[in-house]
Amino acid sequence: MKKNRLRAPLPRASYLSVCGYVLLPVAMFLLNYALPQKEPVSFALLFAALSCGLNPFLCGAAYVVASVASLSLAASLSAAVQSSFLALVFCVYLRLRRRPGAERAVFALIAQLPFVFLFPHAGYAYFPFPVLLQKTVLSLPLFLLSLLFDGGLHALLFRAFRCRLSAGALAELCLAWLFLGLGLFRAFGESAFYAVSLFLLLASVLLLNNASAVPFAIALSLPLCLALRSPTPCAVYAVFACLSLLLAPYGKTACALTLFLAFLAEQSLTGLYSESAAAIAVRLLSCALPAILLVCLPEKLVRRARKTLVFYRERTLPRVAVNRNRRAVGERLYEVSALFREIETAFSVEPKGDDGADRLRESLKRTVCLDCPNARTCAKRGADASIDRLIAVGKTKGRVNLIDLPGEITAICTNVSGLLYTLNRSLAEYASYARELESARTGRKLLAGQARGISEILRDLALEQSEEYAFPENESALAGALAEDGILGSEFFVYGEGNNLTVTMTVPSDVTGKRLCEAAGRALGVPLSLSEKIPLTSDRVCCVLRRRATFDAAFGIAARSKDGENSSGDTHSILRIDERRFLVALSDGMGSGEEARTVSDHTLSLLESFYKAKMPSEIVLDTVNRLIAYSSEESFACLDLAAVDLDTGSADVVKIGSPAGFLISGDELRVLEGKSFPMGALEAVHPATMQVSLQEDDFLLFMSDGVSDAFDSSAELYAYLSALRPLNPQSFAEEVLREALARRQGRALDDMTVVAVRLMKAA
Repeated sequence: MKKNRLRAPLPRASYLSVCGYVLLPVAMFLLNYALPQKEPVSFALLFAALSCGLNPFLCGAAYVVASVASLSLAASLSAAVQSSFLALVFCVYLRLRRRPGAERAVFALIAQLPFVFLFPHAGYAYFPFPVLLQKTVLSLPLFLLSLLFDGGLHALLFRAFRCRLSAGALAELCLAWLFLGLGLFRAFGESAFYAVSLFLLLASVLLLNNASAVPFAIALSLPLCLALRSPTPCAVYAVFACLSLLLAPYGKTACALTLFLAFLAEQSLTGLYSESAAAIAVRLLSCALPAILLVCLPEKLVRRARKTLVFYRERTLPRVAVNRNRRAVGERLYEVSALFREIETAFSVEPKGDDGADRLRESLKRTVCLDCPNARTCAKRGADASIDRLIAVGKTKGRVNLIDLPGEITAICTNVSGLLYTLNRSLAEYASYARELESARTGRKLLAGQARGISEILRDLALEQSEEYAFPENESALAGALAEDGILGSEFFVYGEGNNLTVTMTVPSDVTGKRLCEAAGRALGVPLSLSEKIPLTSDRVCCVLRRRATFDAAFGIAARSKDGENSSGDTHSILRIDERRFLVALSDGMGSGEEARTVSDHTLSLLESFYKAKMPSEIVLDTVNRLIAYSSEESFACLDLAAVDLDTGSADVVKIGSPAGFLISGDELRVLEGKSFPMGALEAVHPATMQVSLQEDDFLLFMSDGVSDAFDSSAELYAYLSALRPLNPQSFAEEVLREALARRQGRALDDMTVVAVRLMKAA
């Protein structure tokens, strides 16, 4: 007995459901003709329909109506008893709002008793057993057939045109067609069988448009092979499919005409044209009518059916093509990375040094000495060396006066005042030029650092893209496991390993992320979380699952602005860098109020942007420091920052000019301290960096100086925190802020902010 499936409820009454209930008695009628003495093979379809959730009374009535094929009152009575029993059982389950499980096989076996004792049967002469015993033996294949029809009908109703059918489901459908085709052949003759099977063959060629139509055609021929006791129809139908596929690219008409001509040729070889004219006409119509019907099908309907088939058929891109594209992208990223590295090199080259002495000397000679009558005398007495000393003094002080003049110049020069005036003016111009040079040098250094950071990001991306996917062989197992859970997915794509494991699939839009992750996680043996959910159609979505991180985090923030200020100069940030890392930061702008808050906001915004771009940390801190330093001479910011890996619990902590932070792990309290100046206070910042390892239920605590200064000493703050046993990060942050305010008699003499983080196991 097969494992119980989760069966989706049938939709409300619609055109398709009405057609299904109309076709049900027809199919049952044909199935009753499948065996020589019209044994009720339709019982298998009745059981399958009830198991799939169809209306018990309508199914039972269809079964009784189909029993007229036997033209026997006793056969109808047997069918009525069987249908009444099963309808009653399944109605009870409906009232109880339960799905019948494996026990429904017992009900199917019990329902064979009316067949054994009531169904009229003459027995088979080649079996030397009593008729009752023969019927008992026959009931066992009918029972097994019921279980197989159950799987085939379930696949037809709930999975066909929605996802790729498994090999087992296809085999069950082939078995159902075998009996249905036999019944069609024996009830209405060979021509009727040709009409139905050839139409299905043409439809498969038109919709599949690939070699899959050939095995489908062979499956269609199996009832004819069994009825004629010859394997020839298999070869004939395979040839029909191949010829139709050859002309399929030229349209429906060419495909249908090819099949009709091939059928004419085949019938000529079997001696059809020696029959009567009526027999010939009927046989030719059995091929002409399905061909005409196919040609008359609306093109819009054909396109829609083909699109649905293609969409829900597994069509994963060839692995080689995926890896080839990844390599091409990786190579391109390497080239762009090399370009930015060259840009870094270009901006890092320092221009040839120029101390300005030659320029100042030439300016003096051109302006003061050129028209001086004593210029030749000064040159002979070595005045140039004295002027160089005066220029050196001027460059150091920024300007010169009388007391800076060397004695040689005072004794020789007749235009001392003009000399001093010209030199001071030149020194002022040179100072402006030097500032421009320094600004350009700093700008080049900044651009070189940014180019290096971008180059490293692109290089890492190139490495990631160039790594070929090692596709595991568990996609079919995943599809089967999800199907057993009632999730009909398609286009499964599993790649990567370890923390980089990624699963992509298309599933119905009503499947919840939690249910999908649990089912896929059980199938692959790893915890998964939903990363993306991309709508594809009105009822299908693409879900991307990734390996779930080991840890998760909870945060708590408590803050109060300085008394008398409308806004706080402290700014905090909690940022999810990616699925496996987060960043928490606290920035304290120097002073309080709106200006300090602006500095803090700018600092954190820059840091967030750089970290989201995965820029190297040393470049981030250097760049942000320079940008803040340029913004205002008096604007500085203290910073606490932690970037935490949720897989390992490893945290990179950066502290710049901020009070001590704390790591609480059980009964242990660890101080996280830095001694650098605030960001922006100096041209180059040297942050205190450390790496700490967080475990489950560890707390990370940052606070601004408004909180730490409320305690008389660091020892007092340490003693207070050591006595706490926090459980919730929000209440922890609020408790620390409350204590700090209490020590200031409820007054906030500075902006006060507390940020607490708790690491915990991911759910």
